[in-house]
Amino acid sequence: MDRTRTKILLGKIFDAAVAAAHPASCLPPALPGAPAEGRIIVLAAGKAAGAMSEVTEGHYFGHGFPPERLEGIAVTRHGYGRPTRRIEMMEAAHPVPDAAGLDATLRVLALAQSAMESDLVLVLLSGGASANWIAPAAGISLDDKRALTRTLLASGADIREINTVRKHLSRIKGGRLAALAARANMLTLAISDVPGDDPSVIGSGPTVPDPSTLADAEAILRLRRVEVPPAIVRALHEPANETPKSGSAVFARSEYRTVARPADALAAAARAAQQEGLTAIILGDRVEGEAREVARDHARQAKALAGQGKRTLLISGGELTVTLQGKGRGGPNQEYALALALALEGAAGIAALAGDTDGTDGGVGRVDDPAGAFIDNTTLARARALGLDPARFLADNDSSGFFQRLGDLLAPGPTCTNVNDLRAILVDS
Repeated sequence: MDRTRTKILLGKIFDAAVAAAHPASCLPPALPGAPAEGRIIVLAAGKAAGAMSEVTEGHYFGHGFPPERLEGIAVTRHGYGRPTRRIEMMEAAHPVPDAAGLDATLRVLALAQSAMESDLVLVLLSGGASANWIAPAAGISLDDKRALTRTLLASGADIREINTVRKHLSRIKGGRLAALAARANMLTLAISDVPGDDPSVIGSGPTVPDPSTLADAEAILRLRRVEVPPAIVRALHEPANETPKSGSAVFARSEYRTVARPADALAAAARAAQQEGLTAIILGDRVEGEAREVARDHARQAKALAGQGKRTLLISGGELTVTLQGKGRGGPNQEYALALALALEGAAGIAALAGDTDGTDGGVGRVDDPAGAFIDNTTLARARALGLDPARFLADNDSSGFFQRLGDLLAPGPTCTNVNDLRAILVDS
């Protein structure tokens, strides 16, 4: 198995998955006709917000829509902005929110409230919106929300649990944006980054009914043993912080469509694999669980295929979690890759890539944070030749440090989309 050729092959498959979910591919067919009167108000958030806004402007201006009747605000992760003419591009932190996100969100709320009956409010939503649109409920500070976000991320809570808590401590999440712009027609176009593509989870569901409750949020904090300050305790006991539910009049003029899903990216990866003469097996787009445990299960499946004499690619998506116990750097995809290498024990003919389609996996919020990592049958041997103990790096949750030393990090930079993880295991015996 040639390491360079294998890396190139797996990289091409990753790129095919990302391209299928890029706004340039998936957004134009879903954009609605322009209103006869009034404005198009674009409110965009998440890692794809910049590209979605750029594509939207190009579409409407290319069809002769007057530029002065289109306005909006896009809030995206630092480094993910794109050039736009009328939609103001603002960058903020992810996954832990910052003051830039708070300032931008307050402006989004004011623009939403200005929407009139003749306007179309076009909400462009993608993964990362929960951090980019940050407007704490009354009595809660930005520092409170930042600390809570860090603790939840470290607790092993999944995205549904994290967003359930977020929705009940916010002035924009959990249907509240729809309530602010209820006078206008609203259409949400979303790129899904969550297993199951639940609209109430994507970006914490700012424009859809919320099935979760204040009591659910409290139960999650207890389950994950997350201690919170008195301000958050009070907020979770405040009836006014309950989110709008199904049947509420605030959703009467609101519509929702998902334009790209994790399953679409996996299907594109499978097609790319087949073009390379591989048999593609999709294990599912909703794989969840602790990264190292999923890795051990996938290693067993890859070993079972290795003796069959076929060129096969095992593909999976979803979102894995990491319960932090060490002090290292990394993310779920890098931790999965390290655990996979350990579980495979240098088995011949097996290589893999694990990466987040948004271009970053964990990290510290920098544009050049890695998206994931590569492994093959030489990973453990090369590490030990450098004096590295792979098991010790895994115990310290330091997968970034491990793969950086080996030169095996996947670092594509901002992809301007986000349909969650792509894991591809090549079995070529």
